[in-house]
Amino acid sequence: MKYKIIISTLLIFTVIFNVKSQKVEQSIPEKTRILFLFDASGSMLAKWGNELRIDAAKRVLTDLVDSLRVNNKVELALRPYGHLTPAKERNCQDTKLEIPFAPNNNDRIIDRLKYIYPRGTTPIAYSLEQSAKDFPKDNNYRNIIIIITDGIESCDGDPCAVSLELQKKDIFLRPFVIGLGMEEKFAAEFECMGEYFNAKDISAFQAVLNGILDQSLSKTTASVELLDQNGKPVEKDVNVSFINSFTGISEFDFIHFRDRNGKPDTVEVDPVLSYDVIVNTVPPVVKRNVYLKGGTHNVIDIKTPQGNLNVRQKNTFEYDRDVQILIKKSSGSEIINNQAINSDQKYLMGSYDLEILTLPKIEMNNIKIRQGETRNIEIPAPGRINMVYSSKGIGSLYSINENGRQQWIKKLDLRGDKASFGIQPGKYKYVFRSDRAMGSKYTQIKEFTVQSGQTLNIKIY
Repeated sequence: MKYKIIISTLLIFTVIFNVKSQKVEQSIPEKTRILFLFDASGSMLAKWGNELRIDAAKRVLTDLVDSLRVNNKVELALRPYGHLTPAKERNCQDTKLEIPFAPNNNDRIIDRLKYIYPRGTTPIAYSLEQSAKDFPKDNNYRNIIIIITDGIESCDGDPCAVSLELQKKDIFLRPFVIGLGMEEKFAAEFECMGEYFNAKDISAFQAVLNGILDQSLSKTTASVELLDQNGKPVEKDVNVSFINSFTGISEFDFIHFRDRNGKPDTVEVDPVLSYDVIVNTVPPVVKRNVYLKGGTHNVIDIKTPQGNLNVRQKNTFEYDRDVQILIKKSSGSEIINNQAINSDQKYLMGSYDLEILTLPKIEMNNIKIRQGETRNIEIPAPGRINMVYSSKGIGSLYSINENGRQQWIKKLDLRGDKASFGIQPGKYKYVFRSDRAMGSKYTQIKEFTVQSGQTLNIKIY
C-alpha cells in the first residue's frame, strides 16, 4: 500500500510538472491603451488644404476615436498640449490630461476635442514626461502613445531622451509620431523618439492613423528560419532573442523548434516594436532593425551554418582541474567560448584559434569548422610529475621544443616538501636554488622527459 501511494504521488508530480513545462511563459496582453498626445499649439491655426490644420486634425481624430468604440479591448485617453495659455507667455508646462483612460469614453474624447483651441507653445518633452502618469499600472494592457504634431520641441526639452527613458521603464512601447505637413529636414528630430510618419496632406494623415491602428491592434506572428550555407532551413534548437532595437532590452526569448516535418514554430510578437534578432549560436548572429508587418505572419531568414568541434584527450584525471579550451575567431582576439575538453560544441562555420589550457598550454590556429561536420582533434594524454624537495627554495619549470628553445611554463610551488601535477608529454627542465644556498652559482638545473601515461618522480636537493 505504501508503494502504491508513493507511485501515485510520483505520477501526480510528473503530470503537474509536464503541465507546467508546457505553459506559455511569454505572451502579449490582449488589451491595449492608446494615449493621443495632441498638438494644440498656435501653429495649428495654419491652413492645411482647404481648412485649418487644427480642424482637419480634430476631424480625422474624431472619426478614428468613433470607429474604435466597437473594440472593447481598447481604452483611449487624450492629452493635448499648447492649449491652455497664449504663446507670448511661453508656458513650457502647457499640457493637461483632458480625458483619462476609461472604458467607453469615446464620446467624452469627441466632445472635448470640439472645445480645444490652439493658443500656446510646443512642450513635447514635458508633455511626454507627464504622460507617464496617465497610464494606470496594469500588466494586462499594452501602452501605446500616438503623438500628433505640426512642429518640433520649442521649450529646450529633449523629447528623444524622455522617450527612451520611459520606454526603458516600460511605461509605453515605442511611440508613433505623426508630423502634419512637416518639412523633411525635421525628420531627425522625431525619428529618435519612435516611428515617425510625415503626413503631407489630410488624406495621408487618415491613412497613417489607420495604418498605425492596423499595426498596433492586429495579431502578428513570426517564425525564424535558420538557414545553412545553401539557404536550406535545417538548423534548430538554438536560443533566439528579440531585442528591442530602440532600448536594447530583451522583449522575447525562445528556443528554436522544428516539428517532425521540419517546419519552425510560430510565435506571437508585438509588431509595434522593431527588433534586433539574435540567434545565440557560437558566435551569435544578429539581424538588426527587423520590422514586422502587423496583422500577418512574418518569416525572418537568418543564415546560421554550423559544425561541431570535439577535442579529445585521454587520462585527463592527471590534471587537478577540468581542462578548458579558449576559443577565438581566427580574425579576432575576443574569447567567444570556453569549452571543456572531451565535449562536443557547435560553432558557426569558419576558422577558429584554440588555446587548450593543459600544462603547458597547446595553441592551434586556423581550425576549420565546416557545415554539418564534426572536427575531431586528439591531443596526447598527459603524464604526471611528483617532485620531492629536501629544502625549500625558488624554482621554475621550462619546456624545451625540438629546436632546443626553452619557454617558462610554471613557477614551482615549494611551500611544502613535495608537489604533484599533470603535464603534457615532452622535454622539460627545472631550475632551482635552495634557500640554504649562499649564491646564485648554486642554482640546480636538470632536464627530463615526460611520456604520456608516465609518472616521473624527481628529487630536488
